[in-house]
Amino acid sequence: MIWSIIIFIIIGIIAGYIGRAVYPGSQPMSFVQTAVIGMIGSLVGGILGALIFGGELVVNAAGIIGSIIGVLIVIFVMSRMGKA
Repeated sequence: MIWSIIIFIIIGIIAGYIGRAVYPGSQPMSFVQTAVIGMIGSLVGGILGALIFGGELVVNAAGIIGSIIGVLIVIFVMSRMGKA
């Protein structure tokens, strides 16, 4: 259980930084904000992947790609709301 949480946090941080690098424009965020955005994006990407393709929420290579897509969606929504 603890390893799942640690992996979730690490993937969230990585996905957050990659998503911020890919998304056009500047997003002034701290390390903690980037990690939280990455973890939220990981959840969004995992949920969308499970809804579209079916199956369980599993952390793997496709989960990382889905997490980055989720981060891009979260940053897009936040920028439209005026938060980023």
